[in-house]
Amino acid sequence: MLKNKNFVIISNNCWGGEVYNWFKRPYNSPFVGLFLHGPCYIELLSHFDYYMSLDLTFVKSSKYLKTDPNYPVGKLNDIEIHFLHYKDEEEAFSKWERRKKRMFDETSKNNYFFKICDLNEGTEEIFNKFHKLPFKNKVSFSIHKFSFLKNKNHIKIKESFKSKGITVPNGVKLYKITFLYFDIPNWLNN
Repeated sequence: MLKNKNFVIISNNCWGGEVYNWFKRPYNSPFVGLFLHGPCYIELLSHFDYYMSLDLTFVKSSKYLKTDPNYPVGKLNDIEIHFLHYKDEEEAFSKWERRKKRMFDETSKNNYFFKICDLNEGTEEIFNKFHKLPFKNKVSFSIHKFSFLKNKNHIKIKESFKSKGITVPNGVKLYKITFLYFDIPNWLNN
C-alpha cells in the first residue's frame, strides 16, 4: 500500500504521529506528540530552514495560555512548541533532537508533507498563507470551506470539536476520521 517509506510529516498537532503509527514507520519528524498554535506554526513554516537550524530551548509559560502549562513548552526563537505528550523538558529535547536528525536525513523537500488544521488558532488568514507556501505536498483540514481554497488540498470536515463546535477535533481524532475524506497512502505515494 505504501511505496514511499521515508516520508517526513510536518503537522501542527498529533495527526502526523498517527500517520507514522498507522504505517508502522519510525518518526522521521520531530513534530510528534506536540502542537503549535496557528500563528507560530505558519511563521515556522514560512521560514522553515531557519527555525529548524535553531537550538531548542524551554520556557515555563506560554503567551497563549493564562496559566502555566503542566507540560514542557519549547522555543525556537519566537516560536512556541507545546510538548503536550512529554513528561519533562529532558524527554522532549531528546526526542526532538533525535527525530530532527532523522528528518534531515531526508534531503528532498519533495518528500516532506505539510498538514495544518484549524485547531489552536488556525484562522482563514493562516490557511491562506499556508497554501501559498512553496512546498509541494500540503493538505489542510477545517470545519470551514474557505472560498479562496478552490482546487487546493483543503478538506472540509463535518465533525467538529464538540465542546466548542468551531474547529476540527484534536489530532488523534482528526486522523481517525481523515480516511473518510482523504486518501493518505495516495498522498504519500504521489
